[in-house]
Amino acid sequence: MSLLANILEHNREFVQEKKYVEYQTTKFPNKKLVILSCMDTRLTYLLPQAMNIKNGDTKIIKNAGAIVSHPFGSVMRSLVVAIYELGAKEVCVVGHHGCGMGGIRPEETIDKMLNQGISSITIDTLERAGIDIHGWLKGFSSVEESIKESVTLIRQHPLIPKEIPVHGMVIDPETGKLDVVTSGYGSNE
Repeated sequence: MSLLANILEHNREFVQEKKYVEYQTTKFPNKKLVILSCMDTRLTYLLPQAMNIKNGDTKIIKNAGAIVSHPFGSVMRSLVVAIYELGAKEVCVVGHHGCGMGGIRPEETIDKMLNQGISSITIDTLERAGIDIHGWLKGFSSVEESIKESVTLIRQHPLIPKEIPVHGMVIDPETGKLDVVTSGYGSNE
């Protein structure tokens, strides 16, 4: 049985048995918080538990490295929508120790693309079109510095209200311990 078939079989049972009832909530975050976090599998359940987040409490945006890589990309659009349309009043960027983006090397990733059948002509065409694939794939050497950069980009964004606190934290993916990198309240609480 394929992975998709397994998912759909489980889903049929999930709906038939009305297991969805315990997850019902509104689209508005109870704690008026939006979190940008890494997509690391270790954080799926650990991060909400470590932050005392229950279903319906927050909006959670996940991507590779909890990085805001473009001021008008999908992450910033999601933050803007969370604030203006869904009532979020605070933003929290949470990276983690041992993040895969800390070790990513664009050249190695491009080699993997080529080995998986992506044509070198495609890579060259994209680069000639002005797409900096190496920069797009670039990781970071310090999770704390990466978090500070994303927080700064959010705080200075022309569409984010100045009164919205934007916090930056790093979580230990083994223990769930949170360390504040920067507090949106003006001090590292």
